[in-house]
Amino acid sequence: MAMSAFAVGLPCLQPLHSCAFLVSLDKYILPLGIWHVHTKFHLQGASYKVRWCVALFTLGLQRSARVSELQDSIRALAAQWQGVGFLLTAGLRILGILVGAWVLIAIAQRAIRGLRVRIASRLDDREAVKRAETLGRVFRYLAAAVISALAVMLVLSELGVSVAPILGAAGVVGLAVGFGAQSLVKDYFTGFFLLLENQIRQGDVVKLGEHAGLVEEVTLRYVRLRDYDGHVHFVPNGSITTVVNMARGHAQAVVDVGVGYGTDLDTVMALMQEVAAELRRDPAHAARILDDLEMAGVERWADSSVVLRARFRVAPLEQWTVRREYLRRLKNAFDRAGIEIPFPQITLHLAPPLVGSSSVPAPASLATLRG
Repeated sequence: MAMSAFAVGLPCLQPLHSCAFLVSLDKYILPLGIWHVHTKFHLQGASYKVRWCVALFTLGLQRSARVSELQDSIRALAAQWQGVGFLLTAGLRILGILVGAWVLIAIAQRAIRGLRVRIASRLDDREAVKRAETLGRVFRYLAAAVISALAVMLVLSELGVSVAPILGAAGVVGLAVGFGAQSLVKDYFTGFFLLLENQIRQGDVVKLGEHAGLVEEVTLRYVRLRDYDGHVHFVPNGSITTVVNMARGHAQAVVDVGVGYGTDLDTVMALMQEVAAELRRDPAHAARILDDLEMAGVERWADSSVVLRARFRVAPLEQWTVRREYLRRLKNAFDRAGIEIPFPQITLHLAPPLVGSSSVPAPASLATLRG
């Protein structure tokens, strides 16, 4: 059809129109085939115009074949470049995602660090500053984890990996881990709120259930205590139900003093107030005691003594030191005043001998045995 249209368009090729169906007009036709057609139809004797038209036709076919080959080559090269371009584009996008994630993590961590520094600058308590640093580390870690997870999902989507099945699988795995590691998750949540609410600080003396001691470390996972004997206790945060903190604001040094039943209680209480005032005037203990001795009065009647109770309001963690020093001085004052510190006593009543008994009659007086 292309040959027919070409022949119709050129009047000089009208004589060749009948032989157009005898030759193949494929794009790989060679000039030799054209000259074969030229010879077959005895064009040697044709006019100059016919020869010129045949030559132009042959040249057009040659150029058409070369253009077709060039187009095929261009298409193949374009396909190759298309694949390379896709890889380059995807690589540039992935690189942009990674760089953007790194920049966001840096900005978020710097913002959290700046906020922590601003808050810490307004705090006078060294332990509160440490708590702010611990919370700052936790928030920086959470920000980095969230941004990294989002970056990974975006990179997978750029690589053609479907993210939906991965998220579904991650949800199932997270559910299984949540059921299998409930205590671990509970430890982290409890530790986070212990730090956030400032219930425990490093350096406090606390009682956590059956464990008590000096707090050496507070993490999201556990609290490390050291008791008076030097034993170290690791208490998981998930097992903490109550916190008894003995180092907040102030403490009370409670003193129970037992005296004999025959002792004048008013004299004893006046002597206790005197010793307390002397202790507070001592420069070595003046900073520890925040207020005068508070006399509560008679606490109870024991088996061999009357127990008097009093207390000092002291600085945090100084209650034991003040109590020990006060008892030492009070013992010396009692000795100088002749006030007896009773010890366990038992009073025995001896029954009279039976009639007709050969035993020696016992005295009718009461015997008091001390031991």
